[in-house]
Amino acid sequence: MGSALITGAGRGIGRAVAEAAARAGHRVIGVTRSRPPGDFPGEVAIVDLRDDAALSRSVAAIVERGPIDAVVNNAGIITVAPLPEIDIADTDAMWAVNTRAVIRVAQLCLPRLRQSTCARIVNIGSRAALGKIGRIGYGSTKAALTGLTRSMALELAPHGITVNCVAPGPIATEFFTGANDPTSPATRALAESVPLGRLGRPEEVAAVVLFFLSADAGFITGQTLYVCGGLTIGAPPE
Repeated sequence: MGSALITGAGRGIGRAVAEAAARAGHRVIGVTRSRPPGDFPGEVAIVDLRDDAALSRSVAAIVERGPIDAVVNNAGIITVAPLPEIDIADTDAMWAVNTRAVIRVAQLCLPRLRQSTCARIVNIGSRAALGKIGRIGYGSTKAALTGLTRSMALELAPHGITVNCVAPGPIATEFFTGANDPTSPATRALAESVPLGRLGRPEEVAAVVLFFLSADAGFITGQTLYVCGGLTIGAPPE
């Protein structure tokens, strides 16, 4: 196994990916906005991805230190607001972290990825890309990752680098509860609307990411896989 750089690795899905990658034998490099709690299974770089200059310095230093075989672009921020109440500054921040940083991290890591014999990029999207009330800003940034993933996959295929997107549905994380009040009827209704009848777990998303990082996934590129308990295909059977 090689080295995996994971953004937003401090908690939630990113932390689950970091721990799964470490168990699989990857050397983990976590890029986070704040120090992760507990014992993190690898190296940590503290940087706010909204700051392109700081991001560039931090990732360039990581690239300089050694090989990178995989990049997992997991970092994301969300502000929930209906159209009349959207603050464009919040939207700009979401685009900076959720989309622009994905491009920048890939650019910076590309020289190392080209040297790898099993190079992988996995972008973390969202079911919200398909549309959800209050998610005009967030959903648009995640919808952009679908096109970004496809175009990046075409450009990097000649170098043997695969690029795929994992798009979670409702997953029980701090990120989810921060945008969805667990006590509200709407959140309860959302969980009940999932055909499998529950919220997902971060470890279930991490398992799909680890598959895309594996040698077994070497003939899959440019794809978006929803990990959503069936939420994207319709209502549960009566």
